[in-house]
Amino acid sequence: MKPILLVLLLAFCGQYNPPATLAGEEDWPQWRGPARDGHSPAKKLLKTWPEKGPKLRWTFTDAGIGYSTIAIVDDCVYTLGSNDSSCFALCLNLQNGSIKWKTDFSRAGTSEDYNQGWGGGPRSTPTVNQDQVFVLSDIGVLASLEKETGKVQWKTDTVKDHNGRIPTWGYSDSPLVDGDRVVVTPGEENFLLAVDRWTGKEVWKSLGYEEGAQYVSIMKDNVGDISFYLSASKAGIVAFDTQSGNKLFSDTATGNPTAVIPTPIVFQDQIYHTSAYRAGNTLLNLAGEGQGSVAVQTAYHLTGKTMENHHGGVVLVNGTIFGFSKANGGVWMAQDLESGKTLWEEKIRPNKSGSICYADERLYCYNDKDGTVFLVEPSRYGWQQKGMLKLPRQTEIPREKGAIWAHPVVASQTLVIRDQDLIYAYDLAE
Repeated sequence: MKPILLVLLLAFCGQYNPPATLAGEEDWPQWRGPARDGHSPAKKLLKTWPEKGPKLRWTFTDAGIGYSTIAIVDDCVYTLGSNDSSCFALCLNLQNGSIKWKTDFSRAGTSEDYNQGWGGGPRSTPTVNQDQVFVLSDIGVLASLEKETGKVQWKTDTVKDHNGRIPTWGYSDSPLVDGDRVVVTPGEENFLLAVDRWTGKEVWKSLGYEEGAQYVSIMKDNVGDISFYLSASKAGIVAFDTQSGNKLFSDTATGNPTAVIPTPIVFQDQIYHTSAYRAGNTLLNLAGEGQGSVAVQTAYHLTGKTMENHHGGVVLVNGTIFGFSKANGGVWMAQDLESGKTLWEEKIRPNKSGSICYADERLYCYNDKDGTVFLVEPSRYGWQQKGMLKLPRQTEIPREKGAIWAHPVVASQTLVIRDQDLIYAYDLAE
């Protein structure tokens, strides 16, 4: 089976209490939004679109190579890109697409660093927190930038400084800010690592677990008074105590030997996760056992014609999982969270994958081949399409075996979508 390169994601929803982002109510300050669950807080959005889609506000054509998705805070758009020599962070004005600043912070990754047969460039999404922007390059350079100017405050190399190893298709996880910590995934002996947000110095690491980095962005959650960082490797889901660094629990159901990408969904005391390469999906129930331990019970593990999300992520809305599955040649799918039952499927050819987000009672489904975005009402009873748009044009950057893999973002009544060097902003106001 063909491996893929972009990583990116899944999510979680509901009772999860994420580390504070201190962003505005309409912002999207990090990977998969304020709670890393694919949900936008934006309101008063169009519930149906005109025949040709919502109004295009602006187009930006120089975002560079890469699959980095968008962060939006205080009417500024943040993303990453690369050129022949450098990996850079970019800040644009949300209202008109003009450049506010552009900062080189790493050399560009090459085919000698990792397999670029599915495309090159950064895959991580910037994390905007207070007056800092935290960025990670495809070769593992982690940096803090001044939010207003883009000035580099510090840098550290997760490979050279922290004994990590670049995964097969490049580093892809997006930094998690937890108070004074910035948490990333070097892999190997320091599978997870936290550095001080002000200095970049190591302050925490996972212990007793040595696996290669995959493409999953870290979640933070808790069971009772036990808090943990949650991620995954080829061996499956794994969680570490945020204080001691010790492994709290693990589960092998969604591990696979090729690439583990989607970000888990955390809901109350449950974890939902899905992965490709025949791993399928699983629902885990968690319970605190006292003395710093957590019991894990499998509610289900399903494979075959069920949710098998590659890298476009899923969202949880009213007890239902929505996302793109590799089942049956590739379909948009709805799945009941508690039972795992498939509720419906929708094929939209020629697409083989798609990414998703949710805002104001609508799903935004971005397809990987034809550059279409569908506005869909979330329903347990079938595909309820309420609009469609198609990219005015797709990138001319050679994709190799890749496709459109950056995720859609909704913030401040605006839909922002990316295809490599091209960024489009659409007006969603009612």
